[in-house]
Amino acid sequence: MRKRLAILACFSLMTIEARAEPSRAANGQNFAQANCASCHAIGPVGDSPLGKAPPFRTLHLRYPVEDLAESLAEGITTAHAAMPQFKLDVAQIEDFIAYLKSLER
Repeated sequence: MRKRLAILACFSLMTIEARAEPSRAANGQNFAQANCASCHAIGPVGDSPLGKAPPFRTLHLRYPVEDLAESLAEGITTAHAAMPQFKLDVAQIEDFIAYLKSLER
């Protein structure tokens, strides 16, 4: 009986997490739309408005997108002035990474 309860609890948690993930990705997409879309292609198709800004759907081909978490927490800085500096909180980082992961297809 205990084993069944443990298995049921595990499946319940997985279901809750699976439902939460699309919400996290949607929040990340909203952040990207508001803060990144003027330069980057943020969706599954299309060119970046700023030619040298990589489309978000290709970032995972360069490196694991999870590697961005530390930079997002500390504040992304780049060598070019057109890129604004961002410093995100933990929830925003998780949302943004979830959205980037959703583009890995």
